[in-house]
Amino acid sequence: MSKSRKKKKPPKRVLALPDLEQAKSAVLNTLTSRSGQRTYDHAINEFVEWYCSEPRLAFNRTVVLRYRISLEQKQYAPSTINLRLAAVRRVAYEAADSGLLSPELAAGIRRVKGVRRLGIRIGNWLTAEQGKRLLESTGANTLRSKRNRAMLSMLIGCGLRRGELLSLTMKSIQLREEHWVIADLIGKGGHIRTVPIPVWVKRTVDAWTASAQITDGRLFRSINKAGKIWGDGMTPKVIWQIVKDAAGRAGIEKLAPHDLRRTCARLCHFAGGELDQIQFLLGHVSIQTTERYLGCKQKLRVAVNDRLGIEPDESL
Repeated sequence: MSKSRKKKKPPKRVLALPDLEQAKSAVLNTLTSRSGQRTYDHAINEFVEWYCSEPRLAFNRTVVLRYRISLEQKQYAPSTINLRLAAVRRVAYEAADSGLLSPELAAGIRRVKGVRRLGIRIGNWLTAEQGKRLLESTGANTLRSKRNRAMLSMLIGCGLRRGELLSLTMKSIQLREEHWVIADLIGKGGHIRTVPIPVWVKRTVDAWTASAQITDGRLFRSINKAGKIWGDGMTPKVIWQIVKDAAGRAGIEKLAPHDLRRTCARLCHFAGGELDQIQFLLGHVSIQTTERYLGCKQKLRVAVNDRLGIEPDESL
């Protein structure tokens, strides 16, 4: 008699909450950026809450289309809707890959198109004068004010993302080609780049580290109510509050940390910076790929962000 073989369970058509949680964990494990993990975690949780709010026949293309319609009815921005749909597609892919969902249903979900963007959203940039006011608003008398000025200087002078700023260590700052840089910074998508540090930014960082007596480990750290260093790092919410408070004192409305990154790019352009050097600075694409296509090399000795027009007067 032939040995009986256990039949494989067919993929599901309806996913329960444990199945969705398993698929979500698989999606988050494929992301290398903490910022990306937070974004996708929130997007997937929003979908799971909607999906489980009432009985569904199946996790299929029709259900996802209904979800897109519900997002449109809430008048979300096209970029927000497309991000939510991208997260759902990733969930379907991981669920099918692990045998939780029928491949046919997953393929149908992945064919759901996003929302078309009509026009271009206007970004928020500061002028050089506003940038100066923002930096000066922090003061430089206390340990907290020195830290905040150094952080704002890094954001607007080097065009860093929040996650990149928080990941900096003392070893990150090195001398290359007689210029201070953030060496081998791992940015969005795992792309590695080297970011030049203007002299005036380096001075604000040195003032902070000297006062805080930081010689190794994380560059920026929390400060408690007593005005002393606490812990070994910070949360992204702290950066939001620092930018918001400084903007309020400088008379600037609705300023986000990422607006300082945009401002860095624009001021570099106004200062005569070459487009490819600005791309190197911000790390929007792979530097190695950009070098191959453009046949150029990043300049560190005379960096594109050395002269932005927001440098403090050295005589003061």
